[in-house]
Amino acid sequence: MIYFAHRGASAEAVQNTVPAFRRAQALGASYYELDVHLTQDGVLVVHHDYSLLSTAGADVQIKNLTFGELQMYPLQNAFNDERVFVPRLKDVLPVIASGLETVNIELKNDGNVYGGLEEKLLALLQNDFPKILPQTLCSSFDYGTLVRLRALYKNARIGLLTRAFDVSAAQTLGAESVHLNHTRFTPQIARACREHGLKIYLYTVNDMEQAARLAEEGADGIFTDKIGMFL
Repeated sequence: MIYFAHRGASAEAVQNTVPAFRRAQALGASYYELDVHLTQDGVLVVHHDYSLLSTAGADVQIKNLTFGELQMYPLQNAFNDERVFVPRLKDVLPVIASGLETVNIELKNDGNVYGGLEEKLLALLQNDFPKILPQTLCSSFDYGTLVRLRALYKNARIGLLTRAFDVSAAQTLGAESVHLNHTRFTPQIARACREHGLKIYLYTVNDMEQAARLAEEGADGIFTDKIGMFL
């Protein structure tokens, strides 16, 4: 069973921030999950939502802010008094590089809202983090994003992030895995994935007994906020 640190050690630090990934690394994580967006001035940043409303209390869209402007919005921190901000992807990757097996980068690009996001991500990995590129598994709910990624880089590792399981969609992409909400998972889906050489990873699981049951039913891995509990 593989355990992905979901947005870092997000039960112990502000999700998708450098402290969250630093904590996950200290706990022994070797598999990580994070989300990327693109600022107005073309900087890849790590954050879950398109806006800062739920994380900084500001109803502003990342696409409309430069990276410098983004740093004017401290994220809400319920864990300690440290001021934390939306980080650049280039600041997160060195934190998790040691002992890294796989980093699952979810491209937040519904409707191609960030034109050129795929090119930007590949350029950063190829130019600045060539050793991490083979360890990068890219996923997205936006199918077109994954199609563009595959066209740009034939060796891209792709995970089909979906709300409706479709093995043919994964095969068309040349995906290596399917990522699914654990509530939609069934042993039948696990068997279908296995028959077609696909791994099945489930989100978001924070309970040991539930994880054990999902493993027995055929899940290959889970995304968890409580990475320390599983490691």
